[in-house]
Amino acid sequence: MAHKGFQTVDMTVGTPWKQILRFTMPMLLGNIAQQLYSTVDSIVVGRYVGDNALAAVGSAAPIVNLLLVLFIGVSMGATILVSQYLGARDREGLSWTVGNCFLLILITSAIMTGVGVIVARPMLVLLRTPESILDWSASYLRILFWGSLGMGFYNILSGVLRGLGDSMSALVYLIVSTVINIVLDIYFVAKLGMGVSGVALATIIAQGLSALLCINRLRRMNDLFDFGIRFCKGQKKYAGQIIRLGLPSGVTQAIFSMSIVLVQSLTNTFGEQLIAANVIVQRVDGFAMLPNFSFGTAMTTYAGQNMGAGQKDRVIRGAKQGLGLSLLFSLTITTIILVFGKHLMAIFTSTGELVALSMHIMRILASGYVVMAVIQTLSGVMRGAGDTVTPMWISVIQTFFLRMPLAYLMVSLSRTEQNPVGNPDMLYFSLLIAWLLGAVTTVIFYRRGKWKEKKLVQKKDA
Repeated sequence: MAHKGFQTVDMTVGTPWKQILRFTMPMLLGNIAQQLYSTVDSIVVGRYVGDNALAAVGSAAPIVNLLLVLFIGVSMGATILVSQYLGARDREGLSWTVGNCFLLILITSAIMTGVGVIVARPMLVLLRTPESILDWSASYLRILFWGSLGMGFYNILSGVLRGLGDSMSALVYLIVSTVINIVLDIYFVAKLGMGVSGVALATIIAQGLSALLCINRLRRMNDLFDFGIRFCKGQKKYAGQIIRLGLPSGVTQAIFSMSIVLVQSLTNTFGEQLIAANVIVQRVDGFAMLPNFSFGTAMTTYAGQNMGAGQKDRVIRGAKQGLGLSLLFSLTITTIILVFGKHLMAIFTSTGELVALSMHIMRILASGYVVMAVIQTLSGVMRGAGDTVTPMWISVIQTFFLRMPLAYLMVSLSRTEQNPVGNPDMLYFSLLIAWLLGAVTTVIFYRRGKWKEKKLVQKKDA
């Protein structure tokens, strides 16, 4: 399964942890590159424009994440279905699945652009975004939404590539586009003085390039499936399965993003400094979470390929080894952040108080990153097997019924005459509690084993 220097990973053979690690490492590096998109945006506006511009980008982020659920849902459905058809050696089913992904990209991109451009400013107002940063945030959002097509093609087609076992291509394409994003960020903001609009424009140009590279890679993978316009015709069997599999993940992300949006409204009441500190923490937090998300995605592909090949025992063995790897990587990167955190925070701003506040928040959240390794890895196994509903309900409980009510309750209980707004630490302690309970629930449902009965396709002879 090789093609012109890039090799896809067949996870149905070989030592599980070696195959998982081999697949995960390029994806982890790729996720680091992708995280640099938003990180560089924050660094450039924080350094060249100011702390208020940094807060403006941060206030817009939850709304972008909320509307990205369409892409996330289709991408997850594509990864699961593609991996199972690949494991089953079903070329026709694989060809129609990839083709129908292109159709779904066009539909979801049109929806995101239409809705996003209209609701951008009203949602910022609804979230009580301070007037001092409202115009900047609205401008940033509108430009990103106009670039939805490129974001859609990249996010969904990278999911297709992961399902095919090709995590290396996405890494190479992301490195190229990240370099372009950094160069354009500095040029648009520092040279042309475009402010937050400049970083938004740089992002959509770079992601559009990533999308074109993904399309070209898929076009050349004719050793695995057939690529052509005729396979892009809507087929209920394939498009329906992608949506059915991806919908729970999309709903999960929607609820998660909605809870962040609502908590962001609470965060905004503490003023621009906490908003800016929250942005810095989110950027560093993004890197801390990368091993968890990377291994979670890897386990989705691993479980999908092996379930398609009818190897349930291998799935269970790989789940244990994958979890061990995820915990090791998460513990290592969390330790690095705690030791060198102040230096990382200082990249975003030269304001000492802001660096200290950001580091204080990070210390509260640190242990939660290791806990999240359990959630992401075991949820990835269940999704790859075809059970996307159970992880959805766990996430719903964790975010909507635990984290969000706890945040408002704990902040409310911390209010005093001297501190009428409340203690902002409660925002982060509530998140830590929700993560811990979510991990316990995930382990319980994984051990019950209902996911083992969710196989979607039957293995075909080579």
